[in-house]
Amino acid sequence: MSGGPSGDGACRADVWLWRARFFKTRTLASHFVEQGRVRLTRGGAQTRLDKPARPLKVGDQLVFAVGGKLIAVSVEALGERRGPPAEARGLYSPLQIS
Repeated sequence: MSGGPSGDGACRADVWLWRARFFKTRTLASHFVEQGRVRLTRGGAQTRLDKPARPLKVGDQLVFAVGGKLIAVSVEALGERRGPPAEARGLYSPLQIS
């Protein structure tokens, strides 16, 4: 499972959130995105993700709240699988929330 169309350097939003270990299951990540609770910034334009299949690319910035904690990250890699926590932390870098 590639998480998106092959060869375009993109990954489904729900798959990436699951691989990065922000959610325990892909279904939880999918429902979270469907509720419009993730903001995406790409090229200076900010949008709210509304569908789990929306593609994420390296360099995208995401802001969302999980468990009462505001999370702001930059996508550094798309990943090939849901690996151990150390591998998952390599998929993103934290951003300063202003």
